[in-house]
Amino acid sequence: MSRPEILHPLFAALASLPGIGPRREALIARAVGGTRAIDLLRHLPEGVIDRTARPRLDAAMPGRVATLEVTVVRRREPRSDAAPWVITVEDGTGELDILLFGRGGVRAEQLPVGARRLISGELKLDRGRLVMPHPDFILPPERAGELPAIEPVWRLTAGLRPWEMRRAVAAALATLPDLPEWADPALVRRERWPGWAEAVRAVHHPDSEAALAPEHPARARLAYDELLAQQVALALSRRRFRTLRGRALAGDGRLRAAALAAFGHALTPAQATALAEIDADLAAPVRMLRLLQGDVGAGKTIVALLAMLRAVEAGAQAALMAPTDLLARQHHATIARLCEAAGVRAVLLTGREKGRAREAALAALADGSAAIAIGTHALFQEAVAFRDLALAVIDEQHRFGVHQRLLLGAKGGEVDVLVMTATPIPRTLLLTAWGDMDVSRLTGRPPGRRPVVTLAKPAAKIAEVVEAVGRRIAAGARVYWVCPLVSESEETDLAAAEARHADLARHFPGRVGLVHGRMKGPAKDAAMADFAAGRTAILVATTVIEVGVDVPAASVIVIEHAERFGLAQLHQLRGRVGRGTEPSYALLLYDEKLTETARRRIETLSATDDGFAIAEADLDLRGGGEALGTRQSGPPQFRLVELPAHRDLIAMARDDTALLLERDPDLASPRGAAVRLLLHLFEREAVIGTLRAG
Repeated sequence: MSRPEILHPLFAALASLPGIGPRREALIARAVGGTRAIDLLRHLPEGVIDRTARPRLDAAMPGRVATLEVTVVRRREPRSDAAPWVITVEDGTGELDILLFGRGGVRAEQLPVGARRLISGELKLDRGRLVMPHPDFILPPERAGELPAIEPVWRLTAGLRPWEMRRAVAAALATLPDLPEWADPALVRRERWPGWAEAVRAVHHPDSEAALAPEHPARARLAYDELLAQQVALALSRRRFRTLRGRALAGDGRLRAAALAAFGHALTPAQATALAEIDADLAAPVRMLRLLQGDVGAGKTIVALLAMLRAVEAGAQAALMAPTDLLARQHHATIARLCEAAGVRAVLLTGREKGRAREAALAALADGSAAIAIGTHALFQEAVAFRDLALAVIDEQHRFGVHQRLLLGAKGGEVDVLVMTATPIPRTLLLTAWGDMDVSRLTGRPPGRRPVVTLAKPAAKIAEVVEAVGRRIAAGARVYWVCPLVSESEETDLAAAEARHADLARHFPGRVGLVHGRMKGPAKDAAMADFAAGRTAILVATTVIEVGVDVPAASVIVIEHAERFGLAQLHQLRGRVGRGTEPSYALLLYDEKLTETARRRIETLSATDDGFAIAEADLDLRGGGEALGTRQSGPPQFRLVELPAHRDLIAMARDDTALLLERDPDLASPRGAAVRLLLHLFEREAVIGTLRAG
């Protein structure tokens, strides 16, 4: 879908803007996360410098930004390369030294003796004398109009100077086209929002610290635009999916009954309700796109299996895709046992299946002798062909993109899609990233699941924790020991895990295993198998165990530096225990220099094990970008929306979208045409092809 010409300046390369050469383009692109003018315009200021303070020098305070009108009285050239130019100025009440290091000679030329100058910068004390190192501005008094009273501060990158960012933003603002209004005019009047272009200019020229607040009309307006684009795109995508022909899958319940008998427990009321909702979708002649969300251990897997068996009863096939090899193997171990009881063959297909095993699995899927496939992203490789795929189940949806979801769905004709997540999603976010899906929610615990006692301990008490762990393993318990999220560097995290493994191995020789994401598959499998079988009693791990790992005998989890993990991630990790009949414990070791946010996070986790309550608290504490505990995934990484501050705008955008598409389903009206521009502006134009008047 070609982009309208009116938007071309916004999507032009940064290098096309005046004053931006290759070096500056690379630095700005690194700072703003993109190479186009629109990326620069979406890089909002995160602070301001107030230059309105104009004290006399005898009253000037170090540590503050001041704007001064002064006269140059002395200049001292540097005595060495390391020394600064020292230029002394006065205003009749006192003196100040301007310090210019490095290539300061160029700026020193702006300060000849006797010249009157306006200078602005931060004041400091140097050996009892007031100084201003490298003023931000040096101007003749007649050019005072060039000095901003309130100067925006953008996040920079090494080598990029504030004035370079300021000039680049000004150049990008000069390209702003005059676009028609896409928001509901009544809403714009009610909220007293500026127009789009006016709002973009306003956020880059804040007139006070208060103008940076998410609630400021200009910021709220731009956040609403981003949400409206997303809600319209979701609604059109959902509408298109709902019109795709599906097929009615009916079963006689025979295979389900056999699997449930082998499972050994009746479904909980919540599981039965979710399955009934899924069954209604499967029976309908349109495609299913449903999200099954449940707390840690809520029993999603059995619901998914029963849904897959309905497809098999109808004479078709089903597939389950998991995000990691470890989780795919675990799903296969659980599901294959229940399928065997029902006389159904389930094959495993990950990147690790090679040679004859892989060929046999591929052949069985192609000829239909295997009715269920379980695997990783390997399932949607070109070589994988199904005889008749009717249902695709995708586990931990937030780790896959929509593109991957569609690829798996394309492996069959009229494929129904069921998405699962063990990460409870705040209701606010359900309207964003998952707004195109119907939702089933599992609450409560299946029979046999016990609450986990959660205790927080300062890191200084680690010796006591090691002692307590020793007592538990002497009593037959098995213990996960999760190492800290040290940094964004996997190598650093790995080093921390290896160091803890070595330390615990000295206390408990031969009883400690290690598992991390850099291990080869067979070594990881062996470490997990040793722990599951009790050959090792302690498993030191990175967050590779976060999702889905199921060892019912494990009843203790120790999480080091718990303050470094997100709340949802801590809850996921805690869910690795409490799966058996023994009382279970989670020990959170924290650094005593806690931030307020980290303290609230640990208090919340200690106070409740309700994942949905935790998800809402996590959204409030961290905002939407990380509310699922993984930076790369989860809800969309908004550029202009700030959650939770803008949560009310989500419902407004959803309601406005519903009304708009009801009145103008093909976006053919003048406002509809403006909304099409909005979709292009936020690069959601793919859905425009679904409209009749494209």
